[in-house]
Amino acid sequence: MLRSIAAVLFVLLAAQPADRAWVGTWATAPAGVSGTPEQFRDETLRLIVRTSAGGQRVRIRISNTFGTEPLAIGAAHVARRATGARIAAGTDRVVTFGGQPSTMVPRGGMVVSDTIALDVAPLSEIAVSLFLPVATVETTTHVTALQTNYVSRPGDHTASAAFDVARTITRWPFLSGVDVEGTAGSAAIVTLGDSITDGANSTKDANKRWPDLLAARLQQESALRHLSVLNQGIIGNRILHPSETQFGNLFGPSGLLRFDRDVLAQPGIRFLIVLLGINDIGHPGSAAPANEDVSAENIAGGYRQFIERAREKGIRVFGATLLPFEDTTIAGFYAPEKETKRQAVNQWIRTSGAFDGVIDFDKATRDPARPARLLPAYDSGDHLHPSDAGMKAMADAIPLDLFKVR
Repeated sequence: MLRSIAAVLFVLLAAQPADRAWVGTWATAPAGVSGTPEQFRDETLRLIVRTSAGGQRVRIRISNTFGTEPLAIGAAHVARRATGARIAAGTDRVVTFGGQPSTMVPRGGMVVSDTIALDVAPLSEIAVSLFLPVATVETTTHVTALQTNYVSRPGDHTASAAFDVARTITRWPFLSGVDVEGTAGSAAIVTLGDSITDGANSTKDANKRWPDLLAARLQQESALRHLSVLNQGIIGNRILHPSETQFGNLFGPSGLLRFDRDVLAQPGIRFLIVLLGINDIGHPGSAAPANEDVSAENIAGGYRQFIERAREKGIRVFGATLLPFEDTTIAGFYAPEKETKRQAVNQWIRTSGAFDGVIDFDKATRDPARPARLLPAYDSGDHLHPSDAGMKAMADAIPLDLFKVR
């Protein structure tokens, strides 16, 4: 009898995909809004996201990070996207949570769905539909989605192929991640950053953010197709200070505060690229009080914290140099002494030896004739954020050998 039970257990265990594990294929960092947030009630959101790595099983993560009340999800579906709000025929799947078709996300919390059998390809688009049956204030969202998403007319339209669109938005409310079941060796690269990583001023609905373009480069290398890229950029984000009251949670918690949530907690993370610090330099006297001024040494101390905390988890950390920003159109953001500080930070990144590798975005995007500013061909127009061409220059400047680690 005992031998029979043991044999059955052996068969069941052998049938489990021991060489498979969850890895994030898409993510966005939860933040908030400035001003009065939108309220949804008896409406369905259809949110479009683009995968980086592929898989045959998926799951989603829903966050209520800044909610003051529990978040009611009346129903949820996931499918491959066709065009617009329409989903591809035969791909619609019901999402469950602990076997139930609805869930309640506690205030400040997150829920992860059950496994969903859906084959998704790398660099493909999927639609996540969430029905919000009760009055729901959009306190947790990602403002700079640069993606057209859809809000339905009243009712549960999660299973609708065509979707009854009432209006569109360019935010990602509540959805913070999509994971795939990867094969042995699958791993994620997290990009921790601010608006430049978030893709600000790049073309909407085109996936031209530099992390998107890095994901595309990886898929062109057979030895690196097992790697995904998770964009954890938040506009206005700083390493050492959170948002000011006037901006609510728009700029998110400081990099040090959100590090565990947005970096260490990401499924399958093995690599981290840090591009943070320009707002620590530029915000004081502009979007933040002058008394929040920090030194290059303070910023380096923040980097050391990232490195120490990541390495405890076996994560390799790469430091990215800060881009030029001379004459930015943002009032009070640039000053000659701030440029001196940027140069000191970049010198530390390049020469300290603290990081496992260096990505020189400054060198890739600066104007050789005037190194304190962006190359005009790479400038989106505000002299701070790169254009689509600038984003490509950044992605192309990343040495892929950094990720070829045994």
